[in-house]
Amino acid sequence: MVEKSFHMNEVIFRQGEQGNSFFRITEGRVGIFLHYGEADELKLAELAENEMFGEMAVIECYPRSATAAALAEGTKVTEYSSDEMVSYLREHPEHMLVLIQHLGDRLKSLTADYDDVSGVLRELEEGKDREKSGSLRDRIRKHSDRHNKNHPEDSGSTAEFFNNLKEAKHSEGYYKKVETYPAGTVICREGKAVRCMYDLHSGRVGVYSGYGTDHEVKLAELYPNSFFGEAGMLSDEPRSATVVALEDAMVEIIYEEDLEELLEKNPVKVEMIMNHMSHRLRSLTEQYQAACARVHEASLNAE
Repeated sequence: MVEKSFHMNEVIFRQGEQGNSFFRITEGRVGIFLHYGEADELKLAELAENEMFGEMAVIECYPRSATAAALAEGTKVTEYSSDEMVSYLREHPEHMLVLIQHLGDRLKSLTADYDDVSGVLRELEEGKDREKSGSLRDRIRKHSDRHNKNHPEDSGSTAEFFNNLKEAKHSEGYYKKVETYPAGTVICREGKAVRCMYDLHSGRVGVYSGYGTDHEVKLAELYPNSFFGEAGMLSDEPRSATVVALEDAMVEIIYEEDLEELLEKNPVKVEMIMNHMSHRLRSLTEQYQAACARVHEASLNAE
């Protein structure tokens, strides 16, 4: 933890730099900008005292997506290393809930990008690269550029911020609502929007695409102490898959409005939710990066 002071308009960190620390404002104001100091500069946000910034670059182990600059003379911030993230969040639990929402937003955005790059790859494999429609050409350029710009320093050894969490069964401690689902029962259905997530306490569940149709595909099988459906808790988007009890299953149902109470009465559960979401984000980031690399290679071969 390091205290730092900045002059008006002084850069705290710059877009494109590798992020290995995050910050909390103790005095003054901070602006978050795209293309800071350039003709097309765009201010994304203005932050005030006690607000946190720079944390997503740390979690994703990716270069900073924007520039942070002081908006007041003598702006003061505290800089925390990535290793201090868990202890910081325990001291500032209100930021844990904000970070869960940020993680959910990033997962939603990255899932959309991954679905799009997967569609580009399918079109290339079908030979549509020869047609080179304007839309496809633009999408190839977008994902190829991201391959060139966004290389984690070491995606194979990403820092694990939550390694010091105690090992605990998900059924331990306080919980608000648990339902028992007999084998064969649908827990949540693809295409339906329900603002909650789930924590499997006992039994097994299957995750399916196209469940009950000729195109049914089993995507995963989950066991006790697994979370699922967290994206649905944070948005009104329809579920992307159907989850079915493969045997009698006890499932905790968690709504967004329950998180603050959980944080007070069972903070380890909220930390485990964050751990799960950050793992998912890093895994999806690696998949997206690999797909971007394939699009980049295909674009070079097509030239």
